[in-house]
Amino acid sequence: MIEIRKAADRGIAEHGWLSSRHTFSFAQYFDPQQVGFSDLLVINDDRVAAGRGFGRHPHRDMEIFSYVLEGALEHKDSMGNGSTIVPGDVQLMSAGSGVAHSEYNPSPEHRVHFLQIWILPSEASLGAAPRYQQMHVPPEEKRGKLRLMLSPDGSDASLALRQDARVYAAHLNGDETASLTLAKERYAYIHVAEGEVTLNGIRLGAGDGAKLREEDTVTLTEGRDAQVLVFDLRAVETPAMR
Repeated sequence: MIEIRKAADRGIAEHGWLSSRHTFSFAQYFDPQQVGFSDLLVINDDRVAAGRGFGRHPHRDMEIFSYVLEGALEHKDSMGNGSTIVPGDVQLMSAGSGVAHSEYNPSPEHRVHFLQIWILPSEASLGAAPRYQQMHVPPEEKRGKLRLMLSPDGSDASLALRQDARVYAAHLNGDETASLTLAKERYAYIHVAEGEVTLNGIRLGAGDGAKLREEDTVTLTEGRDAQVLVFDLRAVETPAMR
């Protein structure tokens, strides 16, 4: 079963310096039918104006994944990490027992467009020491295939996620095809970050998403400058907030 989440139906937040679209309920946007999916709690599609950003603020017990599509994002946190994330970089901050961070657009003239994604950690990892991970994945490693970005054990040169979930990314154009076989009793979520793509015969555009239940395979075809994230998730309906 495939349930489509159209880009136009997402929550909207306009703050002048920030233009955001919320796939799931977040901040002032609440939809009882969209409170996350499996352990995936937040997908925020953010565009931040030049020289602006999110001031220092705390998090606890959350896996926070940032993925830049355009521009650059400057990160600083209470663990002493400081970096600038650009397209191709993958950043994962495990908040654990508590961490504070800020995110700014360092450019004086260009906006930054990025996805901020929250995944609930496993119960066993609650209160663990916070940690920070980052890597760069060249475009060719995602061209016409699903490249593993996050996984529970950090396998295949991915970042280690404190949850039974895997996140893949693909760039697709023309006759390129990427597919993923789902294990029995697994869910999946698809988010089209850019462009257009066909998912299991269904056409999706930028910002569209899809919840997959009782599907054996994720098949992505007919991409048009498509950048797609695929989440392989536990078969639970909504995040168990603790």
